[in-house]
Amino acid sequence: MDKLTLLKQYFGHGGFRPGQEPLVDALLNGRDVMGVMPTGAGKSVCYQFPALLLPGLTLVISPLISLMKDQVAALAQAGVPAAFLNSSLDAEEYREVYRRVRRGDCKLLYIAPERLQAEGFRRLLGELPVSLVAVDEAHCVSQWGQDFRPSYLEIAELVRSLPVRPPVGAFTATATAAVRQDIETLLELREPLRITTGFDRPNLFFEVVRPRDKDLWLRRFLAERPDQSGIVYCATRKTVDAVTASLLAQGVPAARYHAGMEDGDRRQSQEGFVYDQVRVMVATNAFGMGIDKSNVSFVVHYNMPKDLESYYQEAGRAGRDGSPARCVLLYAPGDVQTAKFLITHSQEAQEGDPDRLRRDLSRLDRMVGYCKTDRCLRAELLDYFGEIHGGRCGNCGSCVGDFTERDVTVEAQKILSAVARVEKLHPYGLGAAAIIKLLRGSRDKRTLQLGLDRLPTHGALKGVDQERVQRYIDRLMEGGYLRSDGEEYPVLRLTGRAGDVLFRGERVFLRERAEPESSAESAPQAAPREVDGSLLSALKAVRFRLAREAGVPAYMIFSNAALADMAALRPLDMEEFLQVSGVGRVKAERYGEIFLKAIRDWRAGVRE
Repeated sequence: MDKLTLLKQYFGHGGFRPGQEPLVDALLNGRDVMGVMPTGAGKSVCYQFPALLLPGLTLVISPLISLMKDQVAALAQAGVPAAFLNSSLDAEEYREVYRRVRRGDCKLLYIAPERLQAEGFRRLLGELPVSLVAVDEAHCVSQWGQDFRPSYLEIAELVRSLPVRPPVGAFTATATAAVRQDIETLLELREPLRITTGFDRPNLFFEVVRPRDKDLWLRRFLAERPDQSGIVYCATRKTVDAVTASLLAQGVPAARYHAGMEDGDRRQSQEGFVYDQVRVMVATNAFGMGIDKSNVSFVVHYNMPKDLESYYQEAGRAGRDGSPARCVLLYAPGDVQTAKFLITHSQEAQEGDPDRLRRDLSRLDRMVGYCKTDRCLRAELLDYFGEIHGGRCGNCGSCVGDFTERDVTVEAQKILSAVARVEKLHPYGLGAAAIIKLLRGSRDKRTLQLGLDRLPTHGALKGVDQERVQRYIDRLMEGGYLRSDGEEYPVLRLTGRAGDVLFRGERVFLRERAEPESSAESAPQAAPREVDGSLLSALKAVRFRLAREAGVPAYMIFSNAALADMAALRPLDMEEFLQVSGVGRVKAERYGEIFLKAIRDWRAGVRE
């Protein structure tokens, strides 16, 4: 059987996606590979497909139990024999997996990295021909990455211990140049084929919003998309609890997830979301890696994450099936201090790792820059990961909508003058909050104690709301006229360029949206397709029934994108049904007649 026939039969695709085929061919020819591919680009096919053709076992090292379960369940739906070993199994289930593996009934075995040193597991591997070792989420091996897992450092030793060294495939969606180098070194890859298909996710619309009231904004946002499923990320457990309670009080079916919950409660929340019993998951970053749910239509960050790697990975959980999806970051200046607190009070900081602390604070600066920029947001992300791009994408909050450019030179001069006078009065400097109070004419206790009310700039921006003064300060920092000094208690300082605005006539402009703040859709819509909403609803109802009967998430039957293609093509027989994107022969044999009947019934109803 040729490769394309096999690909269609098991994975439902008529051809390989960019980067997949050379990675597959290299592994089949015994060569190590490193694939850096965005979420939804099909990394798993790069090792699942070779596993079908290689004679022995493919060992997949994966970081989370939920990821293993989802991958194995999805493979079972596609007719591929696979199993997993992790702490969720009892003793008898363990023995059954061992029996299946010894009999050769499994082509892929998923394991957590912590299991690599287990004596019984090492004995099992010594009895088996291992044809391929695949390392998923390979960035976890690097201390430069945001998800470092010490147990990943055991992988290279495991590979060395095998009687015959198999090819090793390392795969990740988020890796800077430093992390990619770490992956190669620490996994001891031998002259690997390196393929980076790019970090861009064209179906994702990125946006940064500065709402006055995040809860109100979120309520409106969710009301505009009542049938969509999504994730709301929060920085702290307390915020997760508060946002979840607020949504439930408004009648939004939501669940919460954070490390402070009991295991059973977390599992119940996760299953409710994956099985579409709740449509909104409110969570800390403890949720998400390994969640293979393809029908996530939006990801909202209620708070700013600590770094762009985390943001891109979390936002990338939207639109995994290629459908248009929205990624919105709700930014407030207080988020910066929260992130700094989390960094400076992390385990690494407490253990006194100054290099790691400096690295984390530097990454936070880049994250803040993303929130404040008026450049193309996709360009900001791709720059960070070292990818060449065209400059403006036309599909982010900075590239679409009506904008005005306002001359704020006078306001800028007042702010710079205020900072200059504060530096003379208090050489140690003051933070942005104190400067804003000074400019707005506050007479609170601290302002009076510091003597700021006696400065000529006291009240220079009286009547301007706090958020707008902060925007002016952000613009001056982005333009290089102001800088922030200090880590735990940052203060504002003038730079050499400040004099250009104060004394030499340089103008300062602020680019802003022309329309009022709203959560209304600003993302361009996908090209119209001839998809009847009533047919799509009927197909989703069939999918939901089949998923409930099979005890699997609905997206494992068919993705949203597959159903949309089905509704557009409206196949009449099995041959036409196999032309639907995402439909393989195994699934067609299992579900084809059921969906074809639904389409025929819909056609009959329309004619009537």
